[in-house]
Amino acid sequence: MRPFMRRLRDLVWGADGVDDADGDAAACAPAVNAAGGLPWQTVFATCPFLRTLDAHERTQLVRLASEFLRSKSLSTAHGLAIDDFMRASIAAQACLPVLELGLGWYEGWRGIVVYPGPFKVVREDIDEFGVTHVWEEELAGEAWPGGPVILSWEDAQSSEAGYNVVIHEFAHKLAMHSGNDAGIPTAPLGLSDEDWQLALERSFALVESAIRCGRPLPIDHYAASSPAEFFAVMSEQFFTGPSVLAQHLPELHAALRCFYRQDPLERLHRWARDTAQSH
Repeated sequence: MRPFMRRLRDLVWGADGVDDADGDAAACAPAVNAAGGLPWQTVFATCPFLRTLDAHERTQLVRLASEFLRSKSLSTAHGLAIDDFMRASIAAQACLPVLELGLGWYEGWRGIVVYPGPFKVVREDIDEFGVTHVWEEELAGEAWPGGPVILSWEDAQSSEAGYNVVIHEFAHKLAMHSGNDAGIPTAPLGLSDEDWQLALERSFALVESAIRCGRPLPIDHYAASSPAEFFAVMSEQFFTGPSVLAQHLPELHAALRCFYRQDPLERLHRWARDTAQSH
């Protein structure tokens, strides 16, 4: 879950839900007939972190995203109209993390609900004294175990390095698919469970310590709110701002390269070289 703030954006496992997500849906389109002929090149041109994909990776992503759209149901709320760019953009961003993992990681649920902008949810909690507390939160995204992903379309179009609500919520889905109670996916191939946990724990401690000392890293502070949010925020950073992650948290950067079986930083360097040579 992403609280709505431009730089500080929670996945609450088993959260109560989204304001009128079903009852106020303006459109509901299983994207079965929408996979072909979508504006993929426009998506690549408008998403800086997708622009760096080479021809083979783009073909692979389009194939995966098209299959993703055939298997999911895309709905909108509050009068937002579904168009081809929205379908293609959300699918491409959602499928980038599983480019080498496969769509099996997204099995077991179907719905994606898109709001025009940030949306409100009502939370309820009973404290140790039996007092019920009710409050509202404004979110940019949320993922439900076994249920839908909810997104703010305004935020889903952001090109800000280190911030991507689609990757954030779909990283939570990866953890829900194979993770532990802390919201962390199982260890990737090539890393033992112990090494995977240590990389995450040590990096989490570094981020917390930097914040406490008043010298925070140039990474969204929301990462320090919980291990689950740490994994989701660092997945955003890994794909959309890998240089910062590699510089400040190299152990975690290496572990995420192992988990996702991708290297966005090397991809960025390759794209920069190719671009320079073409000019």
